[in-house]
Amino acid sequence: MMNMMKYIAGTLFRMLLLLVGVSLVSFILVVSSPIDPVEAYVGSESNISQEQKDVIAEYWGLNDPPVQRYLTWIRNLLHGDMGTSIAFKKPVVQVLEERFITSAALMLTAWVISGVLGFMLGVVAGTFSDSLADRVLKTFCFVMSSTPAFWIGLLLLVVFAVHLGWFPVGFSVPVGKAASEVTIWERIHHLVLPALTLSITGVSNIALHTRQKMMDVMKSEYVLFARARGESRWQIVKRHGLRNIAIPAITLQFASFSELFGGSVLAEQVFSYPGLGNAATIAGLKGDVPMLLGVAMFSVVFVFVGNFIANLLYGLLNPEIREGGRV
Repeated sequence: MMNMMKYIAGTLFRMLLLLVGVSLVSFILVVSSPIDPVEAYVGSESNISQEQKDVIAEYWGLNDPPVQRYLTWIRNLLHGDMGTSIAFKKPVVQVLEERFITSAALMLTAWVISGVLGFMLGVVAGTFSDSLADRVLKTFCFVMSSTPAFWIGLLLLVVFAVHLGWFPVGFSVPVGKAASEVTIWERIHHLVLPALTLSITGVSNIALHTRQKMMDVMKSEYVLFARARGESRWQIVKRHGLRNIAIPAITLQFASFSELFGGSVLAEQVFSYPGLGNAATIAGLKGDVPMLLGVAMFSVVFVFVGNFIANLLYGLLNPEIREGGRV
């Protein structure tokens, strides 16, 4: 119990250091951007005077030195205030809460589909290595892993939304319909193409990694011994294969949180899906420092929690490698 508490405390401390580092680097990058937040705020076509622009800059605190702005942001963050978004004109916390719901539905759906489908394809390919099915699956995974997510999204959009008309072109709900009137099936209908885009890009890594691990298991000595005892291929996969490849698959699945979050930025932009990725894009184009820092902080916590859950699951699946325990 004490070892577990030490491990959790150490993990939280590392996350704190990571948050500080990411916030500092993100702030430096955003402040160094050539985008003028005031020009982005008022619009390039605006005819307002320089005095009015100075008033706007003063209101948002853009005239302060970068160091002072960062320290002010840190001080407010310690009091639970992440600032006000320049692009959305709302508190950053409120925007994150609103956008997280739609992003969570998208990323969770894609994460489950890619994990389950990738694991199944990897098991099949590894079990029947060098067969026609293995070559087809391997070729598919190689092609998908080298294909940009936005290109897959555009292709699905053109085929299934524009030409066939099976799915809506974009957004998370029907346009012009009150949120209280939107049904769950309409939300799912809008979710299909973005989730499918993220799932396709996430399947490849899981499938290829699981395939290689399954091939190693099938070539092991204990599998040869099992075959000598008369066990069928399915019995070998069930008794020996799945247990040995489960932990590496879980590792890769939870480690894919970072790729999942990054892919959602592109997918949400293609489908105009109002999630955190879309908010980050808008904030970047507007030079919205508070919003970008808020998204960066959320992404760090999101990825860190994924890795932390994976570490905890190790101990449940195999107590011999439990963090803080004894082998």
